[in-house]
Amino acid sequence: MSHQTLTESQQGIALLGAMVIVLLVSLLASAIFSLSGQEVVSARAGNQGAVTQQLADAAAELTVAWFHDPQSTGSHPRLRLFREKRQRDGEGQPSFFGPDGRSQFTGTSEQPDIAFLAENPADERVLNDPEVGVFRAMRHLGHVEEVKVYAPSNPGLLCTVDATIATETTPSVRHSVLLQLGALNLRPLKAAVQVARHLGEFRQGNESPVRVHWGDLRVGETLVVSHENDIPTKSGMALVTGQSYDETAQREDRWMEAWVGGQVLVTQPDPDQAPGLPSNIHDGQSPIPGLRLDQWTYEELKQMAKRFGRYFAIDREGLLYPQGMVEPGRGLSPDEVLKSQMPGDQQGLVFIDTLDQLPPRLDNLGVLRLQASYLETAIVMQGHIHLNPQGPGALIKALSPPWTDFNGAVTRTPVQLSGIQFNGVLYAAGNITVTGKAKVYGAVVSGGTIAGTDSRGSLEVWYDHDIGQGWFRGLPVVYRAPGTWLAKY
Repeated sequence: MSHQTLTESQQGIALLGAMVIVLLVSLLASAIFSLSGQEVVSARAGNQGAVTQQLADAAAELTVAWFHDPQSTGSHPRLRLFREKRQRDGEGQPSFFGPDGRSQFTGTSEQPDIAFLAENPADERVLNDPEVGVFRAMRHLGHVEEVKVYAPSNPGLLCTVDATIATETTPSVRHSVLLQLGALNLRPLKAAVQVARHLGEFRQGNESPVRVHWGDLRVGETLVVSHENDIPTKSGMALVTGQSYDETAQREDRWMEAWVGGQVLVTQPDPDQAPGLPSNIHDGQSPIPGLRLDQWTYEELKQMAKRFGRYFAIDREGLLYPQGMVEPGRGLSPDEVLKSQMPGDQQGLVFIDTLDQLPPRLDNLGVLRLQASYLETAIVMQGHIHLNPQGPGALIKALSPPWTDFNGAVTRTPVQLSGIQFNGVLYAAGNITVTGKAKVYGAVVSGGTIAGTDSRGSLEVWYDHDIGQGWFRGLPVVYRAPGTWLAKY
């Protein structure tokens, strides 16, 4: 073989090897591009799946919000079922649970208590309509296909929420989540003011300082007033306004009744007025037929505040300590902790313990001194409260209790209340002392008595009807039960 022939053969082999390498590189590149494409598709699908799952979870959370915000449910009758407490507990109070503790929701996934299916045009409008749909804020991301509410699988819980949503992408991705809800069944306060002992002393200048609008006054023992008209008469024709009794010529109210365990005494009776009490004052209620006072139990409220609100210890100087950790030099003033800047600045449930953080006794009650111009909270004080607001208070919007108009329609009148210094629940295991004039919208409870520091002290209370239905601002009506969230697909 000549040298020239050998060289041509080697060149041919080299060319063939180069072609094989090029082919292998091409195949490798194609595989890489293919894998990359699959990864992009997979990543996109995974991302869409994650988004959809989050949307389904958000849909379930919005369903939870229906229990808390009556405006979010509009006038749809099935949506109103979310908020309605259709059972009565063992004490006859409105409740989500019957006397046996069973939830009012009894359905199944196949036959739920409440169901909205987007395949139904009417339900589609309720769920997804861009103008009025309850999930319209999610419309650009996903489409709610169904929401179902039925019985819980865990005893003691309220219900199961089952939500399914699909993305607006192509192809669409669907996800469904389940979660169970528990209910915070805090006992309603059925009166504007409740006092376990006497209210007022039979000495001029020391009579009852309490004035009540829109609800009941309950007094466990004797009620002492200066004049007969200190307690307004009840009249269906009374104007529904935000005026104080000092601003009206005649003291009357549509809803106010007084229930007194003992006697009603008048220190300065009007000689020209006929003897006897107005028909809305009921004395001698104890021991028969009995005077019912709403009470919140110590341990239940303590645990509730630790989970859903704020818990404080208190020292003998009246300083507060978060989480019950009393450390010298770290105490906070009550106004520093509780003051609201404006209406809507809700401080939620605040539980302030006894001096030794044990159930209240006569010798372990601290004193909470409140001076802020405006407080919006539910305070549960396991001791005494001294209310001495420094400032004009706030103008708040309120709704009167329901009443029936001339056409037979049940309505609640929107009212503006001026000078309100406390908005919520003021609950004391001991006494409440008032300096100056204090105005409250909500409910007041004292395990002792309510007294003014002098003859000018007064506590004027407009009752919040929602509190009597078990709705407390700043506290959840329902909550997601831990460990119950589940992604079905």
